[in-house]
Amino acid sequence: MTAQSRAIDRIVRICASDVPDDRSLRVAILNEIRSVIAFDAFVWLLTDPETEVGSSPLADVPCLPELPRLIMLKYLTPINRWTRVKGAVARLHESTGGRLERSLVWKSLLSRYGVTDVATTVFRNRQGCWGFLDLWRINAPEPFTASESALLASIAKRVTEALQRSQADTFKLRSPTGPVSGPVVLVLSPELEVRAQTSETDEYLRLLIPPDYERQPIPAAAYNVGAQLLALEAGVDQHPPWARVHLSDGVWLTLRASRLGVPERTGNPDIAVTIERSSPRQRLDLFSRACSLSAREAELLGHLILGADTHLAAQSMFVSANTVQDHLKSIFAKTATSSRRTLMARAVGQ
Repeated sequence: MTAQSRAIDRIVRICASDVPDDRSLRVAILNEIRSVIAFDAFVWLLTDPETEVGSSPLADVPCLPELPRLIMLKYLTPINRWTRVKGAVARLHESTGGRLERSLVWKSLLSRYGVTDVATTVFRNRQGCWGFLDLWRINAPEPFTASESALLASIAKRVTEALQRSQADTFKLRSPTGPVSGPVVLVLSPELEVRAQTSETDEYLRLLIPPDYERQPIPAAAYNVGAQLLALEAGVDQHPPWARVHLSDGVWLTLRASRLGVPERTGNPDIAVTIERSSPRQRLDLFSRACSLSAREAELLGHLILGADTHLAAQSMFVSANTVQDHLKSIFAKTATSSRRTLMARAVGQ
């Protein structure tokens, strides 16, 4: 068995194991990738499966002081944008024919750090996009190879399933750490620099991305929805500028970006990012995607949450009561629940 085959086998086992959280999962997988593919820096972002906007980052890059600019340029660059990648993997050197300056993010930022290639792996399935991984080579004599791309593609399906499952696990009931109020607001400049925030925003950000010691938390999730707003305005991508982000203890937040003024009237106004607890409808959609519920199963769960019993749900769905019971058994199996009460509590957080 070759070193690559052994690494793939270990990654498959990691993906099938009970890793405590998505961060630990990503770190373990990256360690195995590093054993067979050389890279000097990386960015691994989870994304909202519906909007494909980034949420929870894991990164080690040399340009952290320029993080807002990096995120903005990544969203404004059409070449190898994770929302446009066909297949599982794309290589910047290959996509540009060796003319890296065709990439906005490379020309405007990465070139200054000696980046010679970026391999992008997208983790997508029928339920949505769960994240993407950028591996960077810096001052390297050779770009990423076709065989390295094939290795990344070979693990994409298993990693996607593991990321999806890690998001489903966040809905399991836990003891709450305290009330979450909101909404709170973070104001960003058009270049995604922090202008102002409400008094509770810092507390939210520290829970989303705990800083080291007394350093200020980095509002990466806010930068991502702000960057998506810029991409939407520029016509680069049509997804809406919002994302759902796991906070803790089964609590999910929704971040949305919008302009504080009308650009046609005020030039280039600041961007307001609101942060608030995800609504029951938003949680239900994400829960259904994370647990791979079918369209009919998700529809049934929606009826149950609104208070319908088996017979009323059957009438609303134009099916028999026995069919409803069959759907419900499948939902219980997919969500690892055994009662309607627990199921609904996990789905909508009530």
